[in-house]
Amino acid sequence: MKINKGYKTEMAPKKAQRVLLAKSVGTARFAYNWGLARRIEEYKYLGKSANAIQQHKQLNSMKEDFFPWMYEVSKCAPQETLRDLDKAYDNFYNGGGFPKFKSKHDKQSCRFSMGIQVKNKSIRLPNIGWVKLKEKGYIPIEGHVLSATISKKAGKWFVSVAFEEEIEVQSNPEGVSLGLDAGIKSLGVVSNNVTFKNPKALKNNIDKLARLQRKQARQEKGSKNRDKTKLKIQKLHYKISCVRNDAIHKMTTAVAKTKPQRVVVEDLAVKNMMKNHKLARSIADAAFGEIRRQLEYKGKWYGFEVVVADRWFPSSKMCSRCGHIKAGLKLSDRIYICSECGLVIDRDLNAAINLSRYTTESSSGSNACGDEGSKPRRKTRERKKQEHMEYEKICCK
Repeated sequence: MKINKGYKTEMAPKKAQRVLLAKSVGTARFAYNWGLARRIEEYKYLGKSANAIQQHKQLNSMKEDFFPWMYEVSKCAPQETLRDLDKAYDNFYNGGGFPKFKSKHDKQSCRFSMGIQVKNKSIRLPNIGWVKLKEKGYIPIEGHVLSATISKKAGKWFVSVAFEEEIEVQSNPEGVSLGLDAGIKSLGVVSNNVTFKNPKALKNNIDKLARLQRKQARQEKGSKNRDKTKLKIQKLHYKISCVRNDAIHKMTTAVAKTKPQRVVVEDLAVKNMMKNHKLARSIADAAFGEIRRQLEYKGKWYGFEVVVADRWFPSSKMCSRCGHIKAGLKLSDRIYICSECGLVIDRDLNAAINLSRYTTESSSGSNACGDEGSKPRRKTRERKKQEHMEYEKICCK
């Protein structure tokens, strides 16, 4: 099976190369905004607009007279960003939001699709030349290169090289079914009694972040000291994201390398959970969506299926031994004690074991309205109460 796999690492460009990298990113941003504005005008007067290929031809015809500075960078910079604009319009036609203009304060990135070569310690980018890499031997030297994306974050330049690789399709018919219960107290608890610690990257750095933000607020706008403080804030945010992503990657890879047949996770209403402002920061720091995303693509690599349990499946309230549902489970009850069979077990482990045994039939009847497992279209009082109980079940972890 062919897959697209990316390798991202930090670059160590020279001063002249930093200028060219910034010009490439700026040209891509300009081309995107130019293409979007032109499409809006064309649709306003003609009722239709050009696609990426047509707009690239239009831009090339205007480049010599109006945009001669574009010759300093690779033609891939405007060409690829116009293709991204095509994808943005496709997402809009499929129900997404209308494309927005890009700002220099947003994410700065640019993609190249040709003229890319990789060595052990460096990478060649079109019109920029050979740029040193900070990680030796990380990016493969051989293989079919699809593209290279440069990006700037916290004052650092990164490159992400996409390869097309052939992998052997794995299957684990003898693998077990694992349940993964994600939470806030622990990043995840697996049904095989393995617990992954939550680094709480944002919580551990929130005081330092608040001090820097207060310092920035007191400084004069446009001053160099304010820019220095802004860069420190960006570096701290980058550090927080690295700690978080590292913990999630280690957890999902450890689960994948056990070669299970399937991994069952909960269908969490994160958008609704974020409405609780007392817990929104901790919920965002846990990154439930990123955990599920990594499991899904690693499942294709390691040959296991990712099953999403029904949102109404009472994994925390159900006894993993006898199946009794404890309706009066409180947020402070970290130990599950079954009143029927006397089972005493950690609350998160109990939920993970129930998830590992999840089937489509096991979710029937768990609906708050009891309508043969079907969910009502309108939110009744009982359904709102059930959503609140499910929300509390996750937030207390």
